[in-house]
Parts: sequence; C-alpha cells; structure tokens
Amino acid sequence: TKRFPTKMPAFRQVGEKQLPNPVLCMAWSPKRDLIALANTAGELLLHRLANFQRVWSLPPNENTGKEITALAWRPDGKILAFSLGDTKLVVLCDAEKAEILHLFPLENPVSCMHWMEVLEESSVLNSFYTSEDESNLFLPKLPTLPKSYSTTSKIFSEEKSDEILNLLGEVRLNILVLGGGSGFVELYAYGMYKIATLPGVPGTCSSLCLSSDLKSLSIITEIRSADNDPEICYIQLDTGLLSDCLPEVTRMARKFTHISTLLQYLRLSLTCMCEAWEDILMQMDLRLTKFVQVSGHCLGPELQALLMNQLTVKGLKKLGQSIETSYSSIQKLVISHLQSGSEALLYHLSEVKGMSLWKQKFQPLGLDSAAIEDAITAVGSFTLKANELLQVIDKSMKNFKAFFRWLYVAMLRMSEEHVPPELNKMTQKDIAFVADFLSEHFSENEELFDRKGKYFNVERVGQYLKDEDEDLVSPPNTKGNQWLKFLQESTHLKESPLLFPSYSQKSLHFVKRMMEGVIELCLQKPAEVIGKSVKQAVCLPLYTVSENTPRTIFLLHVCFSSDCVYSCQDARFYDDETLTVVLRASEEENRGRVLAQLPLGSALSCEEEFNWDPSLRLDQQSGAIPVKGLVLENQWRDLENMKAQFVAVNGIRKVACVLSSNLRHVRVYEMDVEDEEDEERPESQNASSDQDGLEETPAIRGEAEGGETEGGGQRAKEQLESGEALELS
Repeated sequence: TKRFPTKMPAFRQVGEKQLPNPVLCMAWSPKRDLIALANTAGELLLHRLANFQRVWSLPPNENTGKEITALAWRPDGKILAFSLGDTKLVVLCDAEKAEILHLFPLENPVSCMHWMEVLEESSVLNSFYTSEDESNLFLPKLPTLPKSYSTTSKIFSEEKSDEILNLLGEVRLNILVLGGGSGFVELYAYGMYKIATLPGVPGTCSSLCLSSDLKSLSIITEIRSADNDPEICYIQLDTGLLSDCLPEVTRMARKFTHISTLLQYLRLSLTCMCEAWEDILMQMDLRLTKFVQVSGHCLGPELQALLMNQLTVKGLKKLGQSIETSYSSIQKLVISHLQSGSEALLYHLSEVKGMSLWKQKFQPLGLDSAAIEDAITAVGSFTLKANELLQVIDKSMKNFKAFFRWLYVAMLRMSEEHVPPELNKMTQKDIAFVADFLSEHFSENEELFDRKGKYFNVERVGQYLKDEDEDLVSPPNTKGNQWLKFLQESTHLKESPLLFPSYSQKSLHFVKRMMEGVIELCLQKPAEVIGKSVKQAVCLPLYTVSENTPRTIFLLHVCFSSDCVYSCQDARFYDDETLTVVLRASEEENRGRVLAQLPLGSALSCEEEFNWDPSLRLDQQSGAIPVKGLVLENQWRDLENMKAQFVAVNGIRKVACVLSSNLRHVRVYEMDVEDEEDEERPESQNASSDQDGLEETPAIRGEAEGGETEGGGQRAKEQLESGEALELS
C-alpha cells in the first residue's frame, strides 16, 4: 500500500480526552454522534462526538454488577445493552436518561454481543407492521406507575410504565445476539425474548454477527486444548429456519416481547404495593405498638397518659389519614395496574394460542398450545387472587376506620373536649369492626419475624404481599359463599378446565411467581426448537495464540513508499467497501502510528484466486494468499503523540474513535471531511502526556490466567482485541 504525504488528511479531529480509568469497551450509536464507553471501574459513559463532551454516566450498581464485558446499541439508537461478568446479567438502558429499563440473568458470562435489525421486506411483513398495534383498539392504555414510596436504592424505584413499554421499540424484528464461554450463544428478539439457544458451538466466542437476512450466524471463537496453544477459528452457522419462517418468527417474537414487558409491569406494580404496605406497617409500629403493650395489661392512668401525651388527638388524626391514604394507594394499584396488566396478558396469550393452533405455520417454531393454555390459566388465577385482595382491603379499611373513630372519640372525652354528634353514635356493627381490628393487628400470637429478622405484623392485607411459600395466616372466610358451595356440589364444574383455580390459601406474591414460572415454560419451547434447527455450515481454523504472540484479529503488513513496514494493531469494517485500520511501524523505525482507510473493492477484485486448504490453518497458508497493491491517497493520518492501539468506527455517521495502548487516551475523528485547520496544529498537553508519562501496556499473553496490568489494563485490552464491543452496528 502506498501513501502520498503531500496530501491534506481527510480526517478531522473533533475531540480528545484523557480518561481517569482504562476503557474496556467502545460502541458508536447507529443513529447519532454518540459513543458509549465502559471502564474498569464499572461505569458506563456516554459522550458526544463534538469535543468528546460527556452526556451522562451510569455508576456501578450493587444490584446489577461492576464488571462490564460487552456493549451493543439497539438499531434505532434508543436502547443500550451491556453485560456484566460478575453477576451474569444483561441490562437494557435508556440512552436518553441513563435509566435501567430491563435486565435478565444468564447461565454464563457474556464475552461479546451484536444487535442487528432484519432488513428483509415482504408483503406479509409489511401488512403485519401496519396492523401490529391492533391491541390498542381492544385494550386500555396501561396507567403510569407511581414513583417509589421508599427512598431505598432499588433499580426500578423511579420507573414509569411508558418507559417500560417503550422497550418494545419498532415492529421490525431486531435480535440481540449474545456469546460467551463454553459454547454459550443465545438470541433475544427485541433484546428481551429468548428466541434461540444454540448448542454445540466450540470454545469461547470473541466476536459474532447475525446476517440481516437471518440466514447465517458468523462467530469467531477461541478453542483451547490441554496439549496445544489456543486456536482461533471462524465458524458459520446455518440459521435457515429463522429466515424461512421470518413472518411467523416476527409475529411470535413480538407477542412474546409484549408478554415479557407486561410481566415486568406487573412486578413493578406489586413492588409499589409492597412499599405502600411497608409505609402502613412503619406508621403502626411507631405509634400503636406501645398502645397495645399498655392496653393489654391495664386500662387505667398509664394508658390515659400514653394516649394524651404521646399519641395526642392531633397525632392520631394525622396517623389515621396517613394509613388510610396508603390503603387507598394499594387498592388503586390493584384496580388500575394489576387488573389492567392481567387483562393485557390474557389478550396476548390468547392470540399466541391462536397462532399455535395454526400448526402449518407455527408448529415448526415450537409453539405448544397446551403450554400456552396453562399460562392462560395461571394468569386467570392471578386475576382471581387480585380480586380477592380487593375484598380483603375493603374489609380492612372498614375495620381501620371504625377503630380510629372509636379511639378518637375516647381521646376527645379524656381531654374533655367536645365530641361532634356524628362521631358519638356507634352501632353494634361498628363495635364488631373495632374488635376485628384489635384482634387482627395486635394479637401477640400474630407478631412474627420475617426471614430478614425485621418485625412484621401479620395483617390480612400484608400477608398477601409477603413473598413466601407459606400459607396465609388468615385466609378469607368462605363460609356461606353460594358460588363455592355450588361448585363443590357440581361434579361437572368442580374439575372444569374452563374455571380458573383460586389458590385460596396462598399469597398474591406466591400466585404471581407461579404464573411467571408457567409463562417461562411456555416461552422456553420455541427457543429450544429453533436452537436445535441451527447447524454448523463452516469451521475454518485461522491461527494459534502462543504465549509470545499478541492476540490480533489478523496480520496486515503495509509497506509505504518510504520503505517503512507497518503492522496492523486493530481493524474494523467502516462500511461494506472500506476497512479502518490502526497501523504501527516496526520496532526499528522511529515513526508514530497511523489511522488509515483501506478500500476493499480493488483488493477483492484480485485476479489471482486463493484456494483455502481446510486441513490447515490460515496462518499456515499465508504465503499463498494473493498480495494486492492499494493507493491510500489522502485516506490516512499520522496519530502524533499517541500510542494508538484500538479503533471504533461508524460508517453511517462517518466517525471514528481511537484508543491508546494505555486504554485511557481517546481521540475522535470525522472521517469524510477535509480538515480546515493546519495539519501541523499542536496537540494538547493531554496527548503528549500519553507518551511521556504513561507506559505502554505489555503484550497480551494467550493464556487467560495471565496477570492483569495496572488498572485492569490486561483484561480491558483482551476485550478490545477480541472485538466484542467494537463491531459496527
């Protein structure tokens, strides 16, 4: 390859920065001039192209993890996915607000990810794209979730339903592909629903790419053995079932993603209910526990002093209003959120059941109508339990109001204040409500400790919100229920599949977990069937990694007209016709590093053909690979005062980010513009300090158990060299 140094460089530097922590992964947004970075401190950072200005940072979270291993953008640029090695989680983050919208656990840590969009067009798909929102005609819009009641650092404490539902994104199918060690490869439709688990992939994935027509999945994997050095291989998998059944796959995946989103909505609704109940408990524990202790032993001056001096008339009234508000909040959440979410779940599951009965189209994908019917039944049971809770709340509120009215009147009399006539009347039913409230809240036999050792007063509403397997302490009284009596006496209806089981002895949390488990089984079958249909089409060994050989994607020797030989540090596809490379001169040459654009068109038009011998590795056949001369013209730039090592590019946005070998110094470039400034402009002090004050990290050893460089540099460098976070979306 020849270059012409008299030409003005085509790349314009628009930003540069020294970062405090080594960078693990880099990924450009596919739609905007934004780049995401993950560092060794566990932070996720978003920067703009202009001046490399930071937009936001997401600090490490004890609920998610601290070891980010890979990044990928959703094709529309609205969601950023990242994986965590220490917790084996994949997290979906809102790119606008730096908020975690969804996360899911995996069996293995992720080493690489790729998020692609299907570009295939057909009349069937287009009709589905336009009609997909028909559910909006039949289902009401789900209400927005309230802000968290508590101030604890929960992941979703400020979550809103609109943001959760925005996880669905566009109707056009997109798939998040995850790869890791021990042959772990999984595909997630819309980044949420696991549509395939691929068995039999050897080694540890270091890079992967699913074709836009869904016909093939390409993987670069590292295969280790006890006797030989690790071997880097290229594997191509045939994913023809996804391609052949694309309309059916899109419909099924879209429905299952709706279902996954609704389950998340129900979880958050239940979390809000639990927090409202904890607020009730806290108020009662603080104000009324002493009342119970004293009133249980005497009704004389000590109790009177407690009521008048500690509780006070004003304090009692405020307490009553606070607890009543919390009860009302739980009641509203059941009616507006749990019931609405359950109805939407039933709707989408019923549509999936209809798909499963169209066996010609959907049976090859593994849709099982019996499993879907079980899921529908489980959602029905959850709805019944939510309705049961509503009745319990209604009864508890009546008891609560009667008790506080009685206590309020008693305190007014003790303070010799005027008692309003409307409060002075108390019926026999009111007295029964007061008795129920006292026995319900303050019986010493019902004061239990939960598993965390925290005091928990078992009340009829609270027991429904406990996330435990035990039966309800105070199940609803069904004596005299005519409907239940009729069912028990009817031999035909008692075991009818048309009726949802009620699980009268279990809590709402228990029924919710049971429902999630049944739906999960329903979702698993297609992933297994599609995964088993995938076959290996090609397996080509590329090269081995010895202890003294640094890991590189490939070896590229470039000889400029000055007879200086360069080797390739990193390479990325800028677009279908161009390769962006970082080049390094040989040790003997006193030269800097170069960022260059290599046109592939002329190279691929080489007349001489290379016949690959599959019995040999590619590096064993390097002498037979044809050599082609290219002219760079102005498609290169010297990277002065920078030991450049890695590059991330986005050909759609025409941008590149170069990272130094110490993993802290970055520069960003606009690639297809003429630099209006003087080519010899001075570099910043930050740039020179990269070379003067920071030593280059040593070469990476092939063995995974090699020691880390300072600041996590070794692990970061291995990740960047494997290419998992630098792929062009």
